[in-house]
Amino acid sequence: SDSRSMPPAVLYVDPGVLDQRRGRIVFGALSAPCALGRSGIRVGKREGDGATPVASLRPVAVYWRADRLLRPRTVLPIRPIRADDGWCDDVSHRRYNRPVRLPFAAGHETMRRTDGLYDIVVELDWNRTPAVRGRGSAIFLHLAKPGFPPTQGCVAVSLETMRLILPHLRPSTRFIVRHP
Repeated sequence: SDSRSMPPAVLYVDPGVLDQRRGRIVFGALSAPCALGRSGIRVGKREGDGATPVASLRPVAVYWRADRLLRPRTVLPIRPIRADDGWCDDVSHRRYNRPVRLPFAAGHETMRRTDGLYDIVVELDWNRTPAVRGRGSAIFLHLAKPGFPPTQGCVAVSLETMRLILPHLRPSTRFIVRHP
């Protein structure tokens, strides 16, 4: 097979030198700005600390707002975000760091956000199998706000960057979040 047609196997996330809450995502020839956690990058990621974990992650699935955007091009499993989709972030609940249906009594995020950040979301395999309570939940690649302000611990990119990356992601792609 022609190696030029092969998607890159590794996507790097590098924090900024002066501000660890902003960085660059590097995927093959693409280098683009990204937003990182409000606490920067951290090795000992904990629930609620606002840090993006230093880790080697894999993409698991893609969720998107079918009411706002056309279906993104991807070979990853993909599903539209429903009005009752949530994500459990309650460390004491058995569904911690898992998708849930709303209404949901325990602590959770709403996946169908009004601010557009989750119009396209790539679920990453942080703290997934098994989920260790308190190690952090809902670490996603999602869309960034204008100006790339910090996230709650995710990696966020522009819609244009997301559209460039998505068709090339495979379940075997590694997201390497590097320590400065």
